[in-house]
Amino acid sequence: VYISTGCDLPKTDSCTMTPCIELLWNYKLNLTTDPKFESVAREVCKSTIAEIKECADEPVGKGFLVSCLVDHRGNITEYQCHQYITKMTAIIFSDYRLICGFMDDCKADINLLKCGSIRPGEKDAHSQGEVVACLEKGLVKEAEETDPRIQVSDQCKKAILRVAELSSDDFHLDRHLYFACRDDRERFCENTQAGEGRVYKCLFNHKFEESMSEKCRDALTTRQKLIAQDYKVSYSLAKSCKSDLKKYRCNVENLPRSREARLSYLLMCLESAVHRGKWNSRLAGTLSPSPFSKLCFKGEFPHHGAFLLVLTIRIAEHKGSAGLQTLIQETDPGADYRIDRALNEACESVIQTACKHIRSGDPMILSCLMEHLYTEKMVEDCEHRLLELQYFISRDWKLDTVLYRKCQGDASRLCHTHGWNETSELMPAGAVFSCLYRHAYRTEEQGRRLSRECRAEVQRILHQRAMDVKLDPTLQDKCMIDLGKWCSEKTETGQELECLQDHLDDLVSDCRDVVGNLTELESEDIQIEALLMRACEPIIQTFCHEVADNQIDSGDLMECLIQNKHQKEMNEKCAIGVTHFQLVQMKDFRFSYKFKMACKEDVLKLCPNIKKKVDVVICLSTTVRNDTLQDAKEHRVSLKCRKQLRVEELEMTEDIRLEPELYEACKSDIKNYCQNVPYGNAQIIECLKEIKKQLSTRCHQKVFKLQETEMMDPELDYTLMRVCKQMIKRFCPEADSKNMLQCLKQNKNSEVMDPKCKQMITKRQITQNTDYRLNPVLRKACKADIPKFCQNILNRAKDDTELEGQVISCLKLKYADQRLSPDCEDQIRVIIQESALDYRLDPQLQMHCSDEVGNLCAEEAAAQEQTGQVEECLKVNLLKIKTEMCKKEVLNMLKESKADIFVDPVLHTACALDIKHHCAAIPPGRGRQMSCLMEALEDKRVRLQPECKKRLNDRIEMWSYAAKVAPAEGFSDLAMQVMTSPSKNYILSVITVGICVLFLIGLMCGRITKRVTRELKDR
Repeated sequence: VYISTGCDLPKTDSCTMTPCIELLWNYKLNLTTDPKFESVAREVCKSTIAEIKECADEPVGKGFLVSCLVDHRGNITEYQCHQYITKMTAIIFSDYRLICGFMDDCKADINLLKCGSIRPGEKDAHSQGEVVACLEKGLVKEAEETDPRIQVSDQCKKAILRVAELSSDDFHLDRHLYFACRDDRERFCENTQAGEGRVYKCLFNHKFEESMSEKCRDALTTRQKLIAQDYKVSYSLAKSCKSDLKKYRCNVENLPRSREARLSYLLMCLESAVHRGKWNSRLAGTLSPSPFSKLCFKGEFPHHGAFLLVLTIRIAEHKGSAGLQTLIQETDPGADYRIDRALNEACESVIQTACKHIRSGDPMILSCLMEHLYTEKMVEDCEHRLLELQYFISRDWKLDTVLYRKCQGDASRLCHTHGWNETSELMPAGAVFSCLYRHAYRTEEQGRRLSRECRAEVQRILHQRAMDVKLDPTLQDKCMIDLGKWCSEKTETGQELECLQDHLDDLVSDCRDVVGNLTELESEDIQIEALLMRACEPIIQTFCHEVADNQIDSGDLMECLIQNKHQKEMNEKCAIGVTHFQLVQMKDFRFSYKFKMACKEDVLKLCPNIKKKVDVVICLSTTVRNDTLQDAKEHRVSLKCRKQLRVEELEMTEDIRLEPELYEACKSDIKNYCQNVPYGNAQIIECLKEIKKQLSTRCHQKVFKLQETEMMDPELDYTLMRVCKQMIKRFCPEADSKNMLQCLKQNKNSEVMDPKCKQMITKRQITQNTDYRLNPVLRKACKADIPKFCQNILNRAKDDTELEGQVISCLKLKYADQRLSPDCEDQIRVIIQESALDYRLDPQLQMHCSDEVGNLCAEEAAAQEQTGQVEECLKVNLLKIKTEMCKKEVLNMLKESKADIFVDPVLHTACALDIKHHCAAIPPGRGRQMSCLMEALEDKRVRLQPECKKRLNDRIEMWSYAAKVAPAEGFSDLAMQVMTSPSKNYILSVITVGICVLFLIGLMCGRITKRVTRELKDR
């Protein structure tokens, strides 16, 4: 039973409660204080009370016994007692006024903080939990403010933290959080069993999920801040550390609870106890008199592992950053690492192996250790000590003595300062180093640069800072919220920065600017990414050693790594790192240093307000294409930008993720059809091309557009260029990039052509023949013929979808009728010749005759090399074909073969010698050589080769059948049938006699008609 009253003050105050509510409330209050009730508790929990001394000594009639049993409910083993206490817990926590002593301790604070103004109807019916929540927020606010306006009394603080502690086991007992997070618990922690703080832990883990409600997130944040005030508010922490607290005497009775219970104090005490020996002698002389050390430590100094974490927490609590700054400056471990004994001991083995060439005590020892961070030579303990020290050095570069010595003159000359790392309103902290690194990457044309020595030191520090997010103060300061929100699970080395780059568009403005600037710097000098450089060392030594030796990178090294990403020497870590950087570059064109420098002015002039790299590339490419098509006298895009633009276009074709629009449109299709295909080497794109007919409409359209672009510029076809790389060098070394595929097609049947390249060329031919728009050469040659003869097909066509070879089939028929323009005729002849050898190059034939090919010509279709066997099989089995559309396609093939013997490979092969002997003087085309062979067949004086004679007779029979099945559609068809008919001479003779008879009849009729005199004619 839960109570909701009209007021949140005792009934003695001026507030009226309904009789029923008042009765219930008094009844529950009496349950917790009635000696009889406590006697029942003593009876049910007799053995438990005997075991728990604290509960046995509690006075009678004040409700303390029940409170004590609730506090120790985790240790209760008796079933009846456990059930009883569970029920009592629900009663107690349903109303803050029933919690032992809470009302007495917090009455004044409730009024002061105005936490008692809750009324029915305004908030949740179970609103009494709001009072506790209001007090908790007041306590948290006081802790966060430097000079709190309203302070919670010590007694009430203790009561609030006690209530939070008692509810740490079961989240149902925190009424405010329970009702705020009911839906979220069902959404995220449905299968999490209540008890032992498990639900709290689960909700904390999902705190930054987008679907987490704001009211639940706020309630969880408040509870986390209470844990920082009192570690016991965290059930799992209190339970796990209970024995250790006793063992190491961290529960000091004579200290105020508020100090003893602080999370920072707990961590400090435990770490101090575990590692006491190391810190007794370490920096003791410096720490002992320090007011800051007295503030932070109690008697002994903790181990360095706690030093960083605890001091950071205590700084936040006491605003003691000035004391810490002074402390580190006085010890100055950067000048001689041996001052830090823990570091010296932990790193001794690493120094002896990796840094033995540097004399002992030299400041460069620290740099050497940082260079070997996360390598095989580094040991874990040294790694921890080193990062802890670098954390502080990175926040005060005055501690880096080598940098100070080498760059003091440059700082004065370029940054207008005489005091190192000056801090004032005009010169904020860290401004000098920011100034130095801006000048480190300037070219001579851009103005003054750093000295060689100082530039090397600035680069060294930037490389070290990139090792870990914590070593970059600006990044950690501006991105702390985003790191918690997006990257809480990315704890491995280097993952935090990668995570921030991946979520660049989601970051808050300040963090986005910092990450963007760092990424822009990396694009110029990728060696800042030390972990990536180590992973890529083999490929750098083999392929990129020349650019790697350059003192200023200028983006050449990353470009080299991208170009060699798929070499066999490339390892997985390097490939993943390079690909990640490519994906990050797509977010902003400034992240590609060479592209930015080459095209910065062009982008400002032609593509203003465009930020994403892919959009900039499209904008500039469109401008270049339009200028080229319009034969502009002067290109609007500069030459240096056009060259670099080409590099960017080629790099983007390697991975579909580098083309965001295509990737987004095809995400679901990739998941359905190409799930196990790797992204690199354009394999996903090739997979989508092969199953194009199964793709979703939007993806299909994008793939068609991509293919149209690749056919216009085959160099952008990554797979074709990769597979045919050697053949291009052999056959097309001087070919223009736009004519590359045409050159490969012309050499496709060469004996030295690589089989894999030949197969790839055939794939591209099949694609081209599906739509005339994918064949730029045909499109240009037949520019006038297509609308003239095939307009009806164009009218039915849809944008971005294939015409399945309909236009090309239309042009083939006009080729047979000899009605095409010369240029178009030449191109169609080539297509007919190629498709006559391989039926797959004829989309209409493949579409309409797929069943017939499988049933009648399965063996021919399975042949590894296609030489026209399938087409010949279909011609031979013409009478067996039942499908009308298939029969029509085969008849069209026969019609085309009449026009030119070259389009009938079987007949041409059989009659090659006869053509050479009898028809050598006759030019090919327009059926001339075919007519020559027909005349030779009829001439009994000419002896043709038996195979040629047989094939010709077969063709005559086929044509005769075709003439019956498909009569001539026009005069040209009729003339062609007559010229290729076996009875051609007889037909021509009859036609001649008929014409002569008509002529004679005309003459005779003219004599019979009435004559007209000249005078009448001249009248």
